[in-house]
Amino acid sequence: MQLLFRILAVTGSAMFAGVMLAIGVILGDYWKSLPPAEFLEWFAQHAELVMRAIPLVVIPTLIGLAGALWYDWKQPAPRGLWLASAACIVAVLAFTMGYFVPSNTAFAGKAIALDQVPAKLDAWLLLHNIRIALALAASVLGVVAVNR
Repeated sequence: MQLLFRILAVTGSAMFAGVMLAIGVILGDYWKSLPPAEFLEWFAQHAELVMRAIPLVVIPTLIGLAGALWYDWKQPAPRGLWLASAACIVAVLAFTMGYFVPSNTAFAGKAIALDQVPAKLDAWLLLHNIRIALALAASVLGVVAVNR
């Protein structure tokens, strides 16, 4: 069971980084190529597609991290690494709930003035890169924890 939790923690956070990387690289470049009105229209029609994959990777990640922490709690070195990994994922989720959900809702609801869309999208993509880095760091920390 310990191995399963470790696998879920490491691969889940790596998949999370991968999903967000695909959103940022593939969709981000596409979105930036659209005029603001077309971008808002695209987002209004397809925002749910962007969010579909997130629960598929977040849930296994959280289960894996909880289980890995539980199994390695009495071992200081791996416990610290799992806690750091969990902190990265918590930061990703905090960014998601605090910034991305409201921003996505504003994009989908066309609640942003057209002249503000490019700057808002640039900020969205910049912060999105931070989420990618945090999820990747969580995965790397998990790999290191497994090897302790």
